[in-house]
Parts: sequence; C-alpha cells; structure tokens
Amino acid sequence: MMNVTETVKQLIIINILFFIGTQFVGEPAYKILAMFFPENSDFQAWQLISHMFMHGGLMHIFFNMFALFSFGSALEHFWGGRKFLFFYISCGLGAAFLHTGINYYSFNQALDVLASSGFAENEVLQLLNQGKMNTQWQEVLTVSQFQNFMSAFTGVMVGASGAIYGVIVAFAFMFPNAELSLLFIPIPIKAKYFVPGLVLIDLYLGVSGNSIFGGSGGGGIAHFAHVGGALCGFLIMWYWKKNQFNDNRWN
Repeated sequence: MMNVTETVKQLIIINILFFIGTQFVGEPAYKILAMFFPENSDFQAWQLISHMFMHGGLMHIFFNMFALFSFGSALEHFWGGRKFLFFYISCGLGAAFLHTGINYYSFNQALDVLASSGFAENEVLQLLNQGKMNTQWQEVLTVSQFQNFMSAFTGVMVGASGAIYGVIVAFAFMFPNAELSLLFIPIPIKAKYFVPGLVLIDLYLGVSGNSIFGGSGGGGIAHFAHVGGALCGFLIMWYWKKNQFNDNRWN
C-alpha cells in the first residue's frame, strides 16, 4: 500500500483537528463553519471552504479520511502537492455550488408559490431568519414543496465528501483498471465501472429524495453535493487530458 503523501497527510490532520475542536465547542462551531443557505442570516462567504473540514460524526469523518488516504495519495504521488490541493478544493467548491444551486431552485420555486398566494417575500424571509414559520404556508405548498423549502433554508452542509468524490473520479481516470473491493461486495470491481455506478446511485437518490437505507430525505446525505464534486472532478480531468496539461507549471 502506498504511504500517505504530504498534502494528503496535512488535509487529514486539519480535518481531525476541526473534528476534535467541534466536539469541545459544539453547536457554535457548526454555526460559524458549516455552510448555510445563502438567504440564511448565518451564511458567511468563508463557509464555502470551511464546511469541507467539518463533519457530522465519527463514521462520517472516518470514511472520508480513509478514502482521501486511499485515493488521494496515489494522485498526489503523480501530480505533486500544489496540483492535488487545487483539484481537491475545486471539487469541494463544485459540490457546494451544485448542492446550493439545487436548494436555491427548490426554495425559490416554493417562495414564488407563496408570493403568488399573497405572502410577501421579505416577510417570509424575515420569519425564517427568526427561526419561525407560518403554518398557513403548508396550506399553499404541497408536502414535498414545503419539506424542500424548509430543509433548503435550515439545512447545513458539512464534510469533505464532495471533494472526495472528485478525487475518486480522478483516480478512475488515471487508473481505470484498478480493482476496488468493498466490505459488502467481496468481488473486486474495476474503477472504471465502480465510480460511474457510485455516482449514478447518488444521482438517483438525489432526484428521488430517497435514502439508500430507505425512506425519504436522503438520510441526511447531500447526494447532489457528491454529484457536484464528481462532475467537477470529471470536467477538470477531461480538460487536463484534452489540453495535455503540463504538470511543470505547478512546481
């Protein structure tokens, strides 16, 4: 197994330090560093970056850091630290933009319905930012519209998953025939089949609103963030391959 590379090691350390710190600070840390919906008064520009280093639980950070170690070190070994860090952060931003864009569409679609029913938009936003809601909204919106409306505004985005999905896509680009094994699938699967399948599952779960464990809401997983990170990773890799990107410029 390849040893951990320097940039990957530093990213893992930073993520662990953030995680330990939030265990002591608690909710105030998430309020400052997790990514909020842009219309939410708790949103800050730095959250576009800081949310990548926040995690919701021990298993969340464990699987993300294990994937970063497993796939990221191989990429940094060939790319170098600066190029890998650029790619990693770019995919994390791509995840945030797609996730927020989907939420923004859902939120404003419901907001337009409320406005057409006589509710003033500024008053709706004011109530939401006060942590309140008007029960009459449920009489105007469908159940799914109301759920998407409220979850878009109140939900927060945390985790390196979007960046990790981009890293996994890049790994499949560079090592398409590498065989990957999963705990629940004992048969090795080539990366060129495994990664597209993983992204398609997330896309389905995001569109359907289902969780892989059943039910609705995606089990708290931002599936479109995963798709956004994967899409950003694919586009960057496609561009670099098409233009025969020169690695020397990163030295």
